[in-house]
Amino acid sequence: MPETQTSAIAILPVNDIPQAEQFFALLGFFAQNKGVAEYRILHSQDGAELHLTQAVPGWVEAGRNPFGLYFRRPDVDALAHVFAGQIIEKEGPSLKPWGMYEFAVNGPDGVLVRIGWPARA
Repeated sequence: MPETQTSAIAILPVNDIPQAEQFFALLGFFAQNKGVAEYRILHSQDGAELHLTQAVPGWVEAGRNPFGLYFRRPDVDALAHVFAGQIIEKEGPSLKPWGMYEFAVNGPDGVLVRIGWPARA
């Protein structure tokens, strides 16, 4: 049966694909097959997808990484527990002025990873 749903999928350049896979496994992502060494497609049980690609040497530097990912997830507090000690904001998950309850961590190679869900009215 052909797929009928469209989507936008991030392709994240990383320096160490296996290390990045371990990080994203904490968010429920897994590789169905390893494919080629320099490119990995990760999936989650709920149908989300993230692609990892091997970065060109010197292109992605922790502390200067311009990339960011936002994961819209209802289990913010549970994930905050998983990432305890790695959350960037000292207050942990909090309501932001833009209406999201969220927190942020440094992901692979210092990529900004935000995890949040719309605040209830």
